[in-house]
Parts: sequence; structure tokens; C-alpha cells
Amino acid sequence: MNSTQTMPTAEPFFIPGSKIGCLLVHGFTGTPKEMRMLADSLAQEKFTILAVRLSGHATSPEDMNRTRWNDWIASVEDGLNLLKGCTDQQVVMGLSMGGILSLIAAARFDVKGVISFSTPAALPEDPRLKFLPFFAWLFPRAAKGKPDWQNPAASKDHAEYSYYPTRSILQLKKLLTVMHNDLSRVTVPAFFVQSRGDHSIPPDSMDTLFENISSIEKTKLWVENSGHVVIREPDREIIFAAVKQFIERITSKR
Repeated sequence: MNSTQTMPTAEPFFIPGSKIGCLLVHGFTGTPKEMRMLADSLAQEKFTILAVRLSGHATSPEDMNRTRWNDWIASVEDGLNLLKGCTDQQVVMGLSMGGILSLIAAARFDVKGVISFSTPAALPEDPRLKFLPFFAWLFPRAAKGKPDWQNPAASKDHAEYSYYPTRSILQLKKLLTVMHNDLSRVTVPAFFVQSRGDHSIPPDSMDTLFENISSIEKTKLWVENSGHVVIREPDREIIFAAVKQFIERITSKR
């Protein structure tokens, strides 16, 4: 009898390698699986990889409804502490909400650099947001919008919740406030990636985040032929090459 709680293929994973560690953080309602293509590419350079499972994710939406924004930060902190046990330098990187959490981690913890993929600076404009605390009780589920995938194969095997737990959207909104309060404290080298075909986040998100961190060394990369999950999309090899160059530049690769 299989009694596991984690969704099949959505487990956290660890790939041992060198003393340079990469902490990979997935997105809102997503799973570590969405980080696998990036992880496999980074593992070719012998980096040590840890892809965490955020609290309330990859099990059931009911679990996610019980989690709070600080639980997600704690998941990242746990992963970083584990990675520090087997590596000398750590780079934290995340997709979407994982990017929010990575920027918070870069502001609060000792890391070598931070990489942000498709990270929102705000929630998309919606007049219902002001009533979210009330909607969360009346309507526990929020439908997801039309996907913007450009890679049909990746879309078909993507592991995620089929809807947004409404109370969790409220927690995401609070997490965004925490991130903005922390942005000025981000001083480590930073690399941002966003696609012009991303319909899930405000289009000015990358520029806003880039302008509000205090890092001296910071870089932006726009890609053209991808949707929100850029690290599983057609532009991914361009992104992976740039990510590797960034990590090698800011660390003493061994």
C-alpha cells in the first residue's frame, strides 16, 4: 500500500556535487518538479543541487490553505541550512513565488548570490483583491487563468494544484509586502529573468525589482519565446547558459 502524501514526481530532490550549492525554490501551487530541467543542467557543471518542497505544496490544496507566508520562508531557510552543511558557497534561485522567497532569503541570510525567474513585483490588477479576506471564506477555490505555455510537452506533465486556494492568495499578498520591505537589504549579486510572453505577472515586475535592490552587481535577461515557467520553456537553454555564467562569475568554482 502506498501511503505517501507527496504527489507523484513532485518530491524534493538533492543532487550532490561540488562545494558550490544551488538552492532551487518552486512557485505558488507548484512543485519541485518544475525546477528539474534547471537542476539537471546545473548538475552538468557539478554544482550541488537542493530543490525544496515549500510547506503546503505537492500534497493537497487543503494543506496549502493551512500554511502561512512565514511557513514558506521557513521552508527556504531549512533548505539553505541543509545546503550549508555540505557546501561552502550558496546561490539561491526561484521561480515566481520562489523568486520572491529567494529575494527575501538574499536579504536575510548569508548567500553568495540570488537568481529570480518570472518573479512578480505585485499581484495582477483585480478589483476583487481588496475584498480578498472575505472572499477567502466564501469562495475557498479560485480558478487559474488561461495558461501561457509555449512548450506543450512540458505543459502536459507539469505537476501543480489545479486551482488556487483562496486563503493562500491572501498569504501571497502578505509575502509580497514582506519582500518589498526587504528589497533594499539585498546587496549580493543578483540575476533576473523574465519573458515578454509571461501573462501571469505584471510586465514591469523585473524592472521594479531590479531598481529596488541595493546590489552593485545586478543583471537582467529578457527572453521572447516563453511563458511564465521560463525554465521549462523554449528559451530555457539560453537561460541555463546565462545562469551558469553568473554562478561561475560570483563564486570560486572548484
